[in-house]
Amino acid sequence: MTTMTIAKALTAGLRRVLEENPKSLLIGEDIGRLGGVYRITEGLLADFGEDRVVDSPLAESAIIGTSIGLALRGYAPIAEIQFDGFVFPGFNQITTQLAKMRARAEGRFGAPVVIRIPYGGGIGSIEHHSESPEALFAHTAGLRIITPSNANDAYWMIQQAAACQDPVVFFEPKRRYWLKGEVDTENPAPDAFRAQVVREGADATIVAYGPLVPVALAAAEAAAEDGRDVEVIDLRSISPIDFDAVVDSVRKTGRLIVTHEAPTFGGIGGEIAARVSERAFLSLEAPVMRVGGFHMPYPVAKVEEQYLPDIDKLLEALDRSFAY
Repeated sequence: MTTMTIAKALTAGLRRVLEENPKSLLIGEDIGRLGGVYRITEGLLADFGEDRVVDSPLAESAIIGTSIGLALRGYAPIAEIQFDGFVFPGFNQITTQLAKMRARAEGRFGAPVVIRIPYGGGIGSIEHHSESPEALFAHTAGLRIITPSNANDAYWMIQQAAACQDPVVFFEPKRRYWLKGEVDTENPAPDAFRAQVVREGADATIVAYGPLVPVALAAAEAAAEDGRDVEVIDLRSISPIDFDAVVDSVRKTGRLIVTHEAPTFGGIGGEIAARVSERAFLSLEAPVMRVGGFHMPYPVAKVEEQYLPDIDKLLEALDRSFAY
């Protein structure tokens, strides 16, 4: 076991990918000499050279288009988008081209492109630097979408993403980059596309992913002081969603709260609520509760804490659930 931050775990995972697959390479703005805005690729240029750690122009559409071309020629590119709000110049190519490649080829070849996107708020930043656009990508068939919440998952999930023959959008919770945790570099983490129960419980279930998993765990600990035994599930994969894990938990606890930083309206939580209502309706003791951001542009840093889901909002949702 080695203690690392999520940021350093990602660096170590990327290094291992580059070492083990000579066809892999990194491409993005300022990822070479600077090491990326968050220094995730720091040191990799010196070890692997400019052919495999490529500083691109400031053009997200060019980054994605080049990555698609490289994948079609047998390479395995990992593209970095500096911030969540910057991905949209490349959104058209991701959703209309990259996502369709494998189906268009009837499986004759894959599209092994990983797109790394730091996402979410809580860093006191400006417009277009704190968004959570995961639902926009999840609506597009052909893309796999995953997000780690801890250092061990970060280390292994980036490697699992790089090994996937489908395109993977890899959302990195930027406000958790400095969160430390133990990393087992010998024994792989579970399949990146499966959820994990990170806290057992019997009275209610909280489903979270990425930056809100620590918040969900803290809320569960606070609820325990009131005698409520709350189970917490780290979704890990946003597309596909491991509905079996969620449904199994709800059948045990009878209550479900889903939380994410993205706006509640049109968010991943609505899809989870609908599926659970279909598959576990008779097990529910209360309606599924959703806790997310407001349906508005991400606010200025001065008031972002009022926008983001926190422990109090999750506890309030638990209170509403137990009121039924």
